[in-house]
Amino acid sequence: MTVKAVIDLPEDLYQTLSSHGFSKEVISKESKKLLALKCFSNKILSLGKSAELSGLSIWDFVEFLSENNVAVIDYGEEQLYREFKSAEKLRKALKK
Repeated sequence: MTVKAVIDLPEDLYQTLSSHGFSKEVISKESKKLLALKCFSNKILSLGKSAELSGLSIWDFVEFLSENNVAVIDYGEEQLYREFKSAEKLRKALKK
């Protein structure tokens, strides 16, 4: 089941967008992508759910995030420290 969300645009604004190649379908698609970007960057939705909302594959959504300067991995200093510590333990274990 899906829920339909509607964007109301003043007619003159739609005419301007339309004259630049923005059909109703393009406006809808771009709006979903931008909403997904906003939800991901504000940590409202996961990467997978944001990609689903955008209508893109995960890899295409990651590229879209990159094009819009949104980090896919946004670790804090403490999280980064733990990741490097885990990687170092794994490296040492593999050497044995």
